[in-house]
Amino acid sequence: MSSASFYKWRAKYGEMDASLMARLKELEGENRRLKKMYAEERLKSELRKEALEKKW
Repeated sequence: MSSASFYKWRAKYGEMDASLMARLKELEGENRRLKKMYAEERLKSELRKEALEKKW
């Protein structure tokens, strides 16, 4: 591990205890899941919009 990586990690996580780090990881996972759900719903919405705009 480079010293730059270490100092970056320490600045982000240095003062957290184990329970806070676990909670952060949990929230990051939930955030990742919600972003994926949003992207999927946005794509579905765009497809519906395109389908409705077509002239039949």
